[in-house]
Amino acid sequence: MPHPATQLRKLLREPGIIMAPGAYDCLTARIIQNAGFPAVNMTGAGTSVAALGYPDLALATMSEMVGNAAGIAATVDVPVIADADTGYGGILNIQRTIRQYQRAGVAGVHIEDQEFPKRCGHLDNKRVIGIDEMVGKIRAAVDARTDDDFVIIVRTDALAVTGWDDTMRRCEAFTRAGADVLFVEAIRSPEEAERVVASVEVPLLYNFVETGKSPLFTARELEQLGFKLVIYPGSAILTVSKVVAGLMEELKVKGTTAHLVDNMVTLQDCFELMGLSEMLATDESYSAEAMHAQP
Repeated sequence: MPHPATQLRKLLREPGIIMAPGAYDCLTARIIQNAGFPAVNMTGAGTSVAALGYPDLALATMSEMVGNAAGIAATVDVPVIADADTGYGGILNIQRTIRQYQRAGVAGVHIEDQEFPKRCGHLDNKRVIGIDEMVGKIRAAVDARTDDDFVIIVRTDALAVTGWDDTMRRCEAFTRAGADVLFVEAIRSPEEAERVVASVEVPLLYNFVETGKSPLFTARELEQLGFKLVIYPGSAILTVSKVVAGLMEELKVKGTTAHLVDNMVTLQDCFELMGLSEMLATDESYSAEAMHAQP
């Protein structure tokens, strides 16, 4: 099977939009793959919330994020696009970040031009670093990769901070610096989405956040607009937060979940989702009986 980065490059060259739902752990990643999506996005916000117990306020370290990415990448066969926040520091930090994510087996990362500490792109009061500083970080990231197929997606949060003209200057400069894909965060209207596509030459990523600031286009609408990639970082974790809260309320009131069993998968099916039968078959193939039965 081709390396995940090679798979992602192939998807970027082929017609059609790439839908990459957000996974915050191995289970959600496997569910996404089994549903037939061509790629998985490891959500930074979801990682911070689910794995570390923090809101998306730059409290997750590079090692913690890479660790989650490695587990997710090892669980699925489709390419994983991982959130790498601001690169976790300066030039040397971002180079180490790129190398660590590559070793983790992901296909690409997105890095952003926020000041540290960063915050979720759909929160207010963000701050961005200067264009020249971000250009240096992008060039360092490009030089740090050991596989040219590894995809470097560059996100700018300038639209909500310094406005349209500065955002376009950044897109042009970031493209020249080597960004493979651009990610303009917090697009606020269909008209703004059309202007972004008309103004940018490299493939564009759209961030679909259900309760955020951007319009909730369908994938088909985004493809028609000219976007190449769409991620859904919050879909799973926002749904799980509500569903599990409701489950716990029912359990507390009724003292049982027996009336909710039809809404659950079986324990066997849950384990099968993560490869139970294949693992047991592998284990059995090394048993004494199996070894003796070999010619």
